[in-house]
Amino acid sequence: MKKIRLILIFALIISTLNAQEKKKYRIVCMGFYNVENLFDIYHDNGKNDYEFLPDGSSQWTEERYQKKLKNISEVISKIGIKTVPGGAAVMGLSEIENRRVLEDLVAMPLIKDKNYQIVHYEGPDARGVDVALIYQPAIFKLVSSRSVRLTVPREKGFFTRDQLLVSGIIDGETVHIIVNHWPSRSGGEKRTSPLRCAAADLTRSIADSIMQIDPDAKIIVMGDLNDDPVNESIVKHLRAKGKQENLEKGDMFNPMYKMYKDGVGSLAYRDAWSLFDNIIVSQGLLGDDKTTFKFYQAKVFNENFLVQQSGAFKGYPWRTYASGAYHGGYADHFPVYMYMIKEVK
Repeated sequence: MKKIRLILIFALIISTLNAQEKKKYRIVCMGFYNVENLFDIYHDNGKNDYEFLPDGSSQWTEERYQKKLKNISEVISKIGIKTVPGGAAVMGLSEIENRRVLEDLVAMPLIKDKNYQIVHYEGPDARGVDVALIYQPAIFKLVSSRSVRLTVPREKGFFTRDQLLVSGIIDGETVHIIVNHWPSRSGGEKRTSPLRCAAADLTRSIADSIMQIDPDAKIIVMGDLNDDPVNESIVKHLRAKGKQENLEKGDMFNPMYKMYKDGVGSLAYRDAWSLFDNIIVSQGLLGDDKTTFKFYQAKVFNENFLVQQSGAFKGYPWRTYASGAYHGGYADHFPVYMYMIKEVK
């Protein structure tokens, strides 16, 4: 009798595995990358871009500019490619000077075949850097976009990057992406924290306006938030939590929280790692019903070729510049990316 029971259990396991094997999923990859000062070699009126000119302090030449473009395109070409043949369908970017550098980037040989299209608006940042989004039109069908300005009335003369809302359709489903680069910690973390809280409030208001129309909206917040997943701006103001079981109505889920707790970072400073680059999702992307797109996994893209291999910054992201010296690397941040999956009948 015991032998028969074991045979039946084994048969049930095999049947379950066979049923699972028959399921097929569509996987979509989306990423974000702070590319560290992607400037061209020309002066833009009204922008403080003098450092990144051939005769500027960084001696930003055409040769260095082309190497930077090649490096960034190499990274984009490899994100998600081991899992999804087409690689990243969507990439949010920050520290972009203008549309020209984006056009030069998407035309690079390593990613030209992706036919990446551009969403970009000029913002008021004092240095002249913006956020942007590039997307593969064969996967992501652009519906709308707008740039949302952050103003802090008590901070006169304060200018920072706009927040970029891009809505599109993937396989018949609407997805909303909010690309961010929140105010920096320059001047001290504590003193500048209210600025990032204000930025978080703006992101939250954008998400709320979408969820007011569609409570189950699929929203992805991505960007360099200049705060870690445990900071007040993200936890309290954006209402992004690290455990799905703790989510209340309207809360968002931050998969980077556990990574941060496990010691994973996207940038390093004085031998301490931070995870400022976050990808956060609404509850419309959570759950077990895979008949519609659901969040599957988020990662930091910290491949070995992006890591400084020697010198004082060994083990850090391999930067273009460090301590005022040209290093010829990629950027001072690692990219982050996520997968959505959907069952294909």
